[in-house]
Amino acid sequence: MSRVGKYPVSVPSGVTLTLAEGAIVAKGKLGELRLPLTDAVDVTVDGNSVAVAPRGSDRRARTMWGTTRALINSMVTGVSKGFEKSMEITGTGYRAAVQGKELILNLGYSHEIRYAIPEGIKITTERPTAIKVEGADKQRVGQVAAEIRGYRGPEPYKGKGIRYTDETILRKEGKKK
Repeated sequence: MSRVGKYPVSVPSGVTLTLAEGAIVAKGKLGELRLPLTDAVDVTVDGNSVAVAPRGSDRRARTMWGTTRALINSMVTGVSKGFEKSMEITGTGYRAAVQGKELILNLGYSHEIRYAIPEGIKITTERPTAIKVEGADKQRVGQVAAEIRGYRGPEPYKGKGIRYTDETILRKEGKKK
């Protein structure tokens, strides 16, 4: 039995949830998100709470019960508060800047990397070595942050590269004389 799925999702003021054509739509101050629903669960919207229940007792229905509840909770949080990922750039001469709809990264290569910022995502650089990715969709924020980090991940000897702010890098000792 799902421990996550049995709790209802509370909907804060300013967020509206509607069921439409096999999908649930959340609208809030930060945008609109849509989640297609599977046929394994039933979703009911009662004023300021949403309840999810499995349609059967098979394995798929029970797994989709908790998953659907977690996705709806992320949608509600996303359209009301939003999600953010902070990253730091470490290395001599490594820096980032936002110009228009592009993030420009200088990461020690012979060329600069231009990353087109997708729709619904906001990227800011408070300092040249700090990047903040913000948006309403938790999955897209994480995906964009992972793509940016993928250009130059942190290396274990000097720690150079792009890392998440809350990430710890296990450092290696290096050569001994």
